[in-house]
Amino acid sequence: VQLQASGGGLVQAGGSLRLSCVASGRTYAMGWFRQAPGKEREYVAAIKWSSGSTYYVNSVKGRFTISRDNAKNTVYLQMNSLKPEDTAVYYCAAARTTLISSTYYYSRSSSYDYWGQGTLVTVSS
Repeated sequence: VQLQASGGGLVQAGGSLRLSCVASGRTYAMGWFRQAPGKEREYVAAIKWSSGSTYYVNSVKGRFTISRDNAKNTVYLQMNSLKPEDTAVYYCAAARTTLISSTYYYSRSSSYDYWGQGTLVTVSS
């Protein structure tokens, strides 16, 4: 499965961006991770393809929304009320096999088998 992420860019604090990730095949779940300069990669959000169940890291709850379009094999990350600390390279990832329905398992990098190339989001203050 190949993943193609897009939609990053430069935006002012308080603004919005929508990231997209197109998958070449169907998988069990999709996630978004991000890595800021000098920091480790961190989990942002995830969604289960079949049910649309969603999971979020606390820092983005109420600001970010993950969704999917089954017909297009595409997952979106709508990011509102962006903050400078959201600046990072955002990666989409896909899990090939069943995950236990808990934030813990959806938030682990090791749960995902395929990774996209990343798209840069820069939020200016």
